Amino acid sequence: MAEIDIVCDYPHSPLKVWRALTDPDLIPHWTSTGQGARAVGFEPVAGNRFQFVAKPVPGWRGVVDCEVLEVREQELLRYTWVGADGEQPSYVRYRLEPTPEGTRFTYHHTGFTGIGGYVMARMLGSVRRKMLTVGMPALLAEMDETGARLPEDRR
Repeated sequence: MAEIDIVCDYPHSPLKVWRALTDPDLIPHWTSTGQGARAVGFEPVAGNRFQFVAKPVPGWRGVVDCEVLEVREQELLRYTWVGADGEQPSYVRYRLEPTPEGTRFTYHHTGFTGIGGYVMARMLGSVRRKMLTVGMPALLAEMDETGARLPEDRR
Protein backbone atom coordinates (compact mmCIF):
# COMPACT_ATOMS: atom_id res chain seq x y z
CA MET A 1 0.00 0.00 0.00
CA ALA A 2 1.36 3.42 -0.98
CA GLU A 3 1.43 6.35 1.43
CA ILE A 4 2.66 9.92 1.72
CA ASP A 5 4.77 11.11 4.65
CA ILE A 6 6.00 14.69 4.86
CA VAL A 7 7.61 16.27 7.92
CA CYS A 8 8.17 20.02 8.12
CA ASP A 9 9.60 22.13 10.93
CA TYR A 10 8.10 25.61 11.10
CA PRO A 11 9.52 28.40 13.30
CA HIS A 12 6.00 29.21 14.50
CA SER A 13 3.82 28.18 17.44
CA PRO A 14 1.46 25.19 17.25
CA LEU A 15 -1.44 27.66 17.66
CA LYS A 16 -0.41 29.54 14.54
CA VAL A 17 0.23 26.41 12.46
CA TRP A 18 -3.05 24.85 13.63
CA ARG A 19 -4.94 27.97 12.59
CA ALA A 20 -3.33 27.92 9.12
CA LEU A 21 -4.28 24.25 8.73
CA THR A 22 -7.84 24.46 10.03
CA ASP A 23 -9.25 27.93 9.26
CA PRO A 24 -11.32 27.55 6.07
CA ASP A 25 -10.49 31.14 5.09
CA LEU A 26 -6.73 30.44 5.32
CA ILE A 27 -6.57 26.96 3.72
CA PRO A 28 -6.72 28.24 0.10
CA HIS A 29 -3.66 30.43 0.75
CA TRP A 30 -1.32 27.49 1.38
CA THR A 31 -3.03 25.12 -1.05
CA SER A 32 -2.64 27.68 -3.85
CA THR A 33 0.75 26.16 -4.70
CA GLY A 34 -1.24 23.04 -5.70
CA GLN A 35 -4.81 23.12 -6.99
CA GLY A 36 -5.86 25.94 -4.63
CA ALA A 37 -8.56 23.92 -2.90
CA ARG A 38 -11.16 25.57 -0.69
CA ALA A 39 -12.47 23.66 2.33
CA VAL A 40 -16.24 23.91 1.95
CA GLY A 41 -18.19 23.17 5.12
CA PHE A 42 -15.05 22.34 7.09
CA GLU A 43 -15.00 22.50 10.88
CA PRO A 44 -12.40 20.69 12.99
CA VAL A 45 -15.08 18.59 14.70
CA ALA A 46 -15.29 14.79 14.61
CA GLY A 47 -18.11 13.65 12.34
CA ASN A 48 -18.07 16.84 10.24
CA ARG A 49 -18.41 16.13 6.52
CA PHE A 50 -16.81 18.62 4.15
CA GLN A 51 -15.31 18.97 0.70
CA PHE A 52 -12.11 20.29 -0.75
CA VAL A 53 -13.17 22.06 -3.93
CA ALA A 54 -10.66 23.05 -6.62
CA LYS A 55 -10.64 23.68 -10.33
CA PRO A 56 -11.47 20.46 -12.20
CA VAL A 57 -8.80 19.03 -14.49
CA PRO A 58 -9.01 16.22 -17.05
CA GLY A 59 -9.57 12.99 -15.13
CA TRP A 60 -10.59 14.71 -11.88
CA ARG A 61 -13.87 16.46 -11.01
CA GLY A 62 -12.17 18.95 -8.68
CA VAL A 63 -13.94 17.76 -5.52
CA VAL A 64 -12.67 15.63 -2.63
CA ASP A 65 -15.25 14.38 -0.14
CA CYS A 66 -14.01 14.14 3.45
CA GLU A 67 -15.16 13.36 6.98
CA VAL A 68 -13.33 14.42 10.13
CA LEU A 69 -12.51 11.35 12.23
CA GLU A 70 -10.51 12.75 15.13
CA VAL A 71 -9.47 16.15 16.48
CA ARG A 72 -7.14 17.16 19.29
CA GLU A 73 -6.80 20.94 19.18
CA GLN A 74 -3.29 22.05 18.13
CA GLU A 75 -2.14 18.39 18.07
CA LEU A 76 -4.02 16.13 15.67
CA LEU A 77 -6.52 16.16 12.83
CA ARG A 78 -7.57 12.96 11.01
CA TYR A 79 -10.04 12.77 8.14
CA THR A 80 -11.10 10.56 5.24
CA TRP A 81 -10.34 11.46 1.61
CA VAL A 82 -12.46 10.31 -1.35
CA GLY A 83 -11.38 11.88 -4.64
CA ALA A 84 -13.72 10.04 -7.04
CA ASP A 85 -17.20 8.56 -6.93
CA GLY A 86 -17.09 4.95 -5.77
CA GLU A 87 -13.50 5.21 -4.55
CA GLN A 88 -12.58 3.65 -1.21
CA PRO A 89 -11.54 6.31 1.30
CA SER A 90 -7.92 6.97 2.09
CA TYR A 91 -6.89 8.60 5.36
CA VAL A 92 -5.11 11.88 6.11
CA ARG A 93 -3.48 12.74 9.44
CA TYR A 94 -2.00 16.08 10.51
CA ARG A 95 0.15 15.86 13.66
CA LEU A 96 1.64 18.93 15.35
CA GLU A 97 4.37 18.69 17.97
CA PRO A 98 5.91 21.67 19.76
CA THR A 99 9.68 21.97 19.40
CA PRO A 100 12.13 24.44 20.95
CA GLU A 101 12.20 26.24 17.58
CA GLY A 102 8.44 26.16 16.87
CA THR A 103 6.35 23.28 15.52
CA ARG A 104 7.04 19.99 13.79
CA PHE A 105 4.19 19.19 11.39
CA THR A 106 3.77 15.65 10.07
CA TYR A 107 1.47 15.01 7.14
CA HIS A 108 0.55 11.36 6.65
CA HIS A 109 -1.81 10.10 3.93
CA THR A 110 -2.39 6.35 3.66
CA GLY A 111 -4.84 3.90 2.16
CA PHE A 112 -3.86 4.10 -1.51
CA THR A 113 -4.27 0.68 -3.11
CA GLY A 114 -3.28 -0.93 -6.40
CA ILE A 115 -1.28 0.60 -9.22
CA GLY A 116 -3.73 3.50 -9.47
CA GLY A 117 -3.23 4.22 -5.79
CA TYR A 118 0.52 4.13 -6.21
CA VAL A 119 0.33 6.66 -9.06
CA MET A 120 -2.08 8.86 -7.07
CA ALA A 121 0.19 8.79 -4.00
CA ARG A 122 3.18 9.85 -6.11
CA MET A 123 1.25 12.70 -7.74
CA LEU A 124 -0.40 13.92 -4.53
CA GLY A 125 2.86 13.58 -2.61
CA SER A 126 4.62 15.94 -4.99
CA VAL A 127 1.80 18.49 -4.79
CA ARG A 128 1.54 18.24 -0.98
CA ARG A 129 5.29 18.65 -0.55
CA LYS A 130 5.16 21.93 -2.51
CA MET A 131 2.12 23.14 -0.54
CA LEU A 132 3.83 22.42 2.79
CA THR A 133 7.32 23.68 1.90
CA VAL A 134 6.34 26.73 -0.18
CA GLY A 135 2.68 27.63 0.41
CA MET A 136 2.52 27.05 4.17
CA PRO A 137 5.71 29.00 5.06
CA ALA A 138 4.50 31.92 2.92
CA LEU A 139 1.14 31.98 4.70
CA LEU A 140 2.70 31.63 8.17
CA ALA A 141 4.93 34.62 7.42
CA GLU A 142 1.75 36.67 6.78
CA MET A 143 0.20 35.81 10.17
CA ASP A 144 0.69 37.17 13.66
CA GLU A 145 1.25 34.87 16.65
CA THR A 146 -2.49 34.67 17.38
CA GLY A 147 -3.03 33.18 13.92
CA ALA A 148 -4.62 36.27 12.38
CA ARG A 149 -3.45 37.49 8.98
CA LEU A 150 -1.45 40.67 9.11
CA PRO A 151 -2.84 43.75 7.34
CA GLU A 152 -1.66 43.92 3.73
CA ASP A 153 0.71 46.81 4.45
CA ARG A 154 2.56 44.64 7.05
CA ARG A 155 2.95 41.45 4.95
